[in-house]
Amino acid sequence: MHSENPTPSASNDSRHERGLRALAEIDGEGGQKVVDALADIAPDFARYLVEFPFGDIYSRPGLATRDREIATIAALTALGHSAPQLEVHIQAGLNVGLSREEIVEVIMQMAVYSGFPTALNGLFAAKRVFAESSCETSHAK
Repeated sequence: MHSENPTPSASNDSRHERGLRALAEIDGEGGQKVVDALADIAPDFARYLVEFPFGDIYSRPGLATRDREIATIAALTALGHSAPQLEVHIQAGLNVGLSREEIVEVIMQMAVYSGFPTALNGLFAAKRVFAESSCETSHAK
């Protein structure tokens, strides 16, 4: 899963189709839950969420998906007010091959740039995701 992203124009897929594939690969169930939750209040926004970030940006060449997730985890941690989105992207980081240790290091690095409170919030978000991930693993056995 560490491969480079395909060029968006490399296929005749629509932005939406390309976005749905990227969303499923990267965010899995978490991303689809966000899209589904928007269906009754803002279906157009749900479509934009699939098409722009995932169909256009995540599908660009130049960075591997895992590198894009490192950047996303760092940015959401630094914002300090996006815990639900950070949790989705921490899980996405795990989905695309980041280790728990790498995710923790990325979040800790943000203490230098956005302060200890944002890093603490990020670490607690990671702790929740890792605990949920462990529960899912133990149920799968």
